[in-house]
Amino acid sequence: MTRKGLLLILSSPSGAGKSTLARRLMDWDPTLRFSVSATTRAPRQGEVDGREYFFKSRAEFEAMAAAGEMLEHAEVFGNFYGSPKGPVEAAMAEGRDTLFDIDWQGGQQIRNSSLGRDVVSIFVLPPSIAELDRRLRGRAQDSDEVIAGRMAKSRDEISHWAEYDYVIVNHDIDRAFEELVTILRAERMRRDRQPGLSEFVRGLNREFDAR
Repeated sequence: MTRKGLLLILSSPSGAGKSTLARRLMDWDPTLRFSVSATTRAPRQGEVDGREYFFKSRAEFEAMAAAGEMLEHAEVFGNFYGSPKGPVEAAMAEGRDTLFDIDWQGGQQIRNSSLGRDVVSIFVLPPSIAELDRRLRGRAQDSDEVIAGRMAKSRDEISHWAEYDYVIVNHDIDRAFEELVTILRAERMRRDRQPGLSEFVRGLNREFDAR
């Protein structure tokens, strides 16, 4: 019997390494499904519907949210973003795990959803605030003003660390990745995620009876 898939949530302040860890985990296990968000914003050049996002009209998105077809959603700068439930449920039925790279608010909504009992949530912390600032500046992608905004937001994000099942302090990306893999392997082996275990043990008892 196929193991039911789980929902693996990764959250962190910007610059702590969440997206890098997510990419490495997807490379490590190609059976993992990455949760593709739906959005009402227009596609950018080169973006493909169903790959970067599921592009929806505002009416379509609102109808999906009203029907309970979104695990989580929020409005950001005038556009809606959310995680459709259908593809996640299909993956779960196939025994595939779904990875979410989302913030604490999205993670909270998913934990409170109908699929909440199948969630494994992990928060990634930086080793220090000075290192977080250094990593953001090392990207050479943002202005000082944008970096200052990200740093200000980080304090609020970090304050939610205790809501998660696991916490990884990203001193070193290789070590952090090993810890992430260890968590996933252990969660896949939980007793309640091995559907054929009860029948297997009954078989062992029948062997005892036959001796």
